[in-house]
Amino acid sequence: MSPMDELRQIMRRLRDPRGGCPWDLEQDFHSIAPYTLEEAYEVADAIQRGDMGDLREELGDLLFQVVYHAQMAEEAEHFDFDQVARGIARKLVRRHPHVFGEARETDAASQTRSWEAIKAAERAEKGEAASPSALDGVTLALPGLQRAVKLQRRAARVGFDWDEALPVLDKIREETAEVEAEIRAGAPRELVEEELGDLLFACANLARHMDIDPEAALRRSNAKFERRFRAVEAEFAHRGQDMREVTLAELDKVWEQVKREERSPPP
Repeated sequence: MSPMDELRQIMRRLRDPRGGCPWDLEQDFHSIAPYTLEEAYEVADAIQRGDMGDLREELGDLLFQVVYHAQMAEEAEHFDFDQVARGIARKLVRRHPHVFGEARETDAASQTRSWEAIKAAERAEKGEAASPSALDGVTLALPGLQRAVKLQRRAARVGFDWDEALPVLDKIREETAEVEAEIRAGAPRELVEEELGDLLFACANLARHMDIDPEAALRRSNAKFERRFRAVEAEFAHRGQDMREVTLAELDKVWEQVKREERSPPP
């Protein structure tokens, strides 16, 4: 038995109404979807950390999610795992005629144009109307920053974009000023949220212009904050002090100390 067949057999056993796992039997597509997203992020985290052992394990967890969804679909007589695998295999061959066919692409730009033309032909074959917007097809389920970048890339394809990053910085300053103005005016939370969203959208645009993944950049900043905050906690624990009982100025002083030590480690 192949490892893939073994995994599918385990999944069928878990979902067996007679003797299966009660928790697994209670699940459906909606309840499992958050776990699928979580596993995808854990794959990305392992890659970011360069931990190949964790990556191997997390890829297995993500693969199990695919098998899980396919098993539930098979039970409902929608499709099965083989159809999923066969479908993506055929799609990859169809969308890479320069590899599996006679077409020849000379650069990434021409390949992207060919890819979009093939996708448009696929939509036509399905009877779907020609896309009326360059933004169609950008899924709502994406994380906010990632979806912002995808929307911006789509708009850039039709020329709606700055030629360089510096004007984006001006836009960020403009959006920052608007957030400040709403806060100072005591604006309702909804207005502040709207302006803050515009600011985040502009920051995502800057990341795109700099060829930086904003989600990856934010994950790194999260990790940096966590590392430094834990160091601050350790320092006050060493002093025998409760952080809740010291002033913000004292907290900030130790924070700056941690930053200096991190930037200039001892020889």
